[in-house]
Amino acid sequence: MYISFTHPLYLVFLFVIPILIFFHFYGLKNMKGKALKFANFEAIARVKGIDLYSKNILLLIFNILFVVLLVFSLAGLSLHKEVTTSSFSFVIAIDNSESMSALDLSPNRLAVAKETAKGFINNFPYQSSIGVISFSGNSKIEQPLTENKQEADLAIDNIEISEVKGTDIYEAISNSIEVLKNEKNKAIILLSDGQINVGSINEAIDYAKYTEVLVHTIGMGTVEGGEVSYGLSKLDEDSLKSLAYNTGGKYFNAQNKQELEKSFNGIVVGTKRLAKIDLSFYLIIAVIILFIIKEFLLSINKIVW
Repeated sequence: MYISFTHPLYLVFLFVIPILIFFHFYGLKNMKGKALKFANFEAIARVKGIDLYSKNILLLIFNILFVVLLVFSLAGLSLHKEVTTSSFSFVIAIDNSESMSALDLSPNRLAVAKETAKGFINNFPYQSSIGVISFSGNSKIEQPLTENKQEADLAIDNIEISEVKGTDIYEAISNSIEVLKNEKNKAIILLSDGQINVGSINEAIDYAKYTEVLVHTIGMGTVEGGEVSYGLSKLDEDSLKSLAYNTGGKYFNAQNKQELEKSFNGIVVGTKRLAKIDLSFYLIIAVIILFIIKEFLLSINKIVW
């Protein structure tokens, strides 16, 4: 484990610290000298129960910490450590066609699909690469590959029922593969009710096999079906099972949440690698927290200027 800086030239601003210390004690000396002209400074301090010197030191410490944290943030402080991550890069492909508005899963298929997808993402090992697409009669890249789980979650939250008619799984597969084109180990987690009415499932299987991508499928809906605007929509498990099994993936049914949780370790194979963790955001948060603490202590006269 070690640290590095993305922009080490910014570390030159740390030379502000000696200047800050000089002006602090220079100002303290002047303030103390002026006070002694009018009163016994030490006596006043004893009567009031205040150690003005130590209080000013505390203020100096806060100011030095502000400078150090801000400079390290500007310089892009990063921590390099060995972490468990996935050996695969994933695209989460979510069916947002009209049939996904069926109510046989509560509150509806799309809502359950989004919840299920976020459950997978939030359990991925640290710094796994994740992309998100939605698909109906066409497909849309909601989030290119990212190691930021919050970005992937937000992309999923923003998926709504599409106005484009139909369900084209072939385009969903081809668009997902485009997102994964530069990755060594590629996998797709496709959440759908399997109601394919555009393109061919066989073409989707052939293209996935040709590009050596694993496709795991999750069936959203019930065999009995649910009502939508055009009638009854039933889960087509056969298409989803065929897509998964013929590409080396696995099929799961979203109704069986216990099975989904158990399946996770089978889908996401962990591996060790050296990861770079950018600490800039956390340093800024630390500055904000320290600033609030300093202002609080000033307000109750625990430190003085």
